[in-house]
Amino acid sequence: MVGTERRRPVVVLYERIVDAIHAGTYPPGSTLPSEPRLASELGVSRPALREALLLLQEDGLLSVRRGVGRTVNDRPPRRGFEYVRPLEELLGAGAPVRVRALLRTVEQPTDFTAQHLLAPVRAELRFWESLLAAEGTAAALSQEWAAPDGVLKRVHPAFAAALREAAEGASMLAVLAGASRGVALGAHSAVTATLLGQRRGEQLDRPADTPAVLVTQVVRVGETPVLAAKHMLPTGAPALPVLQSN
Repeated sequence: MVGTERRRPVVVLYERIVDAIHAGTYPPGSTLPSEPRLASELGVSRPALREALLLLQEDGLLSVRRGVGRTVNDRPPRRGFEYVRPLEELLGAGAPVRVRALLRTVEQPTDFTAQHLLAPVRAELRFWESLLAAEGTAAALSQEWAAPDGVLKRVHPAFAAALREAAEGASMLAVLAGASRGVALGAHSAVTATLLGQRRGEQLDRPADTPAVLVTQVVRVGETPVLAAKHMLPTGAPALPVLQSN
């Protein structure tokens, strides 16, 4: 079992707010308290709260409306873009892209991964966080989660084995693609606009309020999700080609 001590603080705070939403403290359609009041209620700092709220907004649990504030959504947003190819290959059309591992660990599901990987509450999910750099400049930050090992061994045992043996110079999607000879992969992704926030700004060496593009992606074998990811591309990152499919 993975304890909270092995979970990132922003994830713990994120889940506290999700739990309050599910418990009816902040029901769908309601507006959250102001940042100062909510930070006081949760006993956290405003910068820490802002990071968690940004993730909740990105994952479709919250919407921000001018003059109203942050509102709890009724349901997750629909997804509509699809293409299966590692981000380092897409960004590397003009120059080689290096993948540097920042974190390789195991986490319990958040609302995002529970929703997209259909993972039970106390499952253990491999989590990889990587920095992608082109020409020596940080170009993107990737966060990737694999489905529980039991699921992978059932639907894609080669991927499960490849993850255990993978070197640190590749993304999880690159490992999946490399292990998928003869296995058909499907995927869908969404592209939204956001801000980096403090932690990701520090990782990408950009100010916290830097505009960015967030790409969320879920990869499947048949109807079974095997990988979920978030890719953060700040202003100035290499162009990302996107193919839209109906």
